Amino acid sequence: MDWNLFFFINCILLGVGLAMDAFSVSIANCLANPKMGRAGMTGMALSYGLFQFIMPMAGWLCVHTIITIFEKFQPFIPWIAFILLLYIGGKMVIEGLRGEVEEGKRLTFGVLMIQSVATSIDALSVGFTIAEYNAAMALVASLIIATVTFAICLGGAAIGKKLGTILAWKAPILGGFILIAIGLEILAGSLFP
Repeated sequence: MDWNLFFFINCILLGVGLAMDAFSVSIANCLANPKMGRAGMTGMALSYGLFQFIMPMAGWLCVHTIITIFEKFQPFIPWIAFILLLYIGGKMVIEGLRGEVEEGKRLTFGVLMIQSVATSIDALSVGFTIAEYNAAMALVASLIIATVTFAICLGGAAIGKKLGTILAWKAPILGGFILIAIGLEILAGSLFP
């Protein structure tokens, strides 16, 4: 693969495709916490973008080093994402139904890390699609994917914040169901390609 316009367009499209889960989770998080400030929204989008950078690079490294181990691990990727999103989404729904959602509840670092892994774990497979790239091209591709993810997630956070203000106490329940639906979609996509 050469450095050409197609390379950059391909990386941007990969970024858009990979960012959709993180976009939905950004909406869900801000639905649940419409008082999240700019710093929180930016930190959340940065976290998702960072993991969307790390995962394709990790996949690329696996292809070039320990591919047999990665091939054995790959069937479990959708299950891991499903379980993580089911746990977080289910917890949000239960808290919302019980009325345990605190006004202005913060997104914790631990939950953000779990969400970042769950929404980017499928990007490990992108390492196979960019395996033909040299190290510099793989790095640039991953940076473009991360940048696109960051921008899309900021937009999702703004949408979620606006809807969260409108929906008030029902927002955490809706956000939880969105996370569960994303997990089901990831799992179904792997079971029924």
